Amino acid sequence: MINDKKIKWRLIIVGLVIFLILTLMLAVSLGAVKLPFFKLAKLIASKIPLVKGLINNQNGFEVMETIIFKVRLPRVLLAALVGVALATAGTLFQSLLKNPMADPYIIGISSGASLGASLGFILKLNFDLYYFNIIPLLAFIGALLTAFIVYNLAKYKHKISIATLLLAGVAVGSFLSAIVSLLMVFNDDSMHQIVFWTMGSLATSGWKEVQMVWLYIIIAYIIIYFLAKDLNLILLGEESAQSLGVGVEKLKKILLVVGSLLTGSAVAVGGLIGFIGLIVPHIVRLLVGPDHRILIPSSALVGAIFLILTDTLARTVIAPTEIPVGIITALFGAPFFLYLLKTKKTI
Repeated sequence: MINDKKIKWRLIIVGLVIFLILTLMLAVSLGAVKLPFFKLAKLIASKIPLVKGLINNQNGFEVMETIIFKVRLPRVLLAALVGVALATAGTLFQSLLKNPMADPYIIGISSGASLGASLGFILKLNFDLYYFNIIPLLAFIGALLTAFIVYNLAKYKHKISIATLLLAGVAVGSFLSAIVSLLMVFNDDSMHQIVFWTMGSLATSGWKEVQMVWLYIIIAYIIIYFLAKDLNLILLGEESAQSLGVGVEKLKKILLVVGSLLTGSAVAVGGLIGFIGLIVPHIVRLLVGPDHRILIPSSALVGAIFLILTDTLARTVIAPTEIPVGIITALFGAPFFLYLLKTKKTI
């Protein structure tokens, strides 16, 4: 029985990885200049050390190579990384709060991250410190402080009121968004970048932005790897988990930190892209079940696929004009949130 489950999980992960690769290739091929899919595959394969010797010389494809490796591929990879971060953060917050409506965007954490990143640009702090870019770090601090504020506002007699949490998240998020708007008014030089955060867009993405976030996401996943079993035990109830040796309160704080790290890194490069952390974990949980050993990696892969597709739609549907991807995700996410409210009847 256990072996059957492991085989099923492996098939799910392999299937999602294959679908992610195909989605990535499709996204890179689409744009103002259409790139033939098979030529694109050969050109990318020619850059892979293990297989480039098997590929014929790709001379004459300099323009295509420039479009792929300097424009589209970094953007698509960044969309995948941001999708991974937001979907994983949503999964962690939903597990922590035992509610499918918990999402970094809805409970205000994304707004805190946006404020931190905006302050970083205004203060000209966009530099690296020991391989870590400061902007995602400031976004992480903003997200973490917001998470603890919202969490403590919703906490009463060691219990979390989900209704209070959602209302506190909306209120705190609105307050922080107002501060970001004030920063826009008083800082004309940084207005373009701050508008970028508030709308959610990957339009200015490049290899620098990819380098800014991947290390933060890897650190978060190393921590998550050691938490998966404890997350499963919490599904039995906090008292049962406590009796089995899980430090529940300590685990909650770690989850808040990791979720904030993921949210901060995503917002630092993509702005306020909402609802991915709401839609993806909820749907994936229905398909693969609540076991976090499969739920978290599956949500990450589906999050990457979802944001690649929505970003591709955002930049191609009315090309050459581009729609901020945050608008596209909101068009999917807001009705889904209302559906959850309707079916749950209560928050």
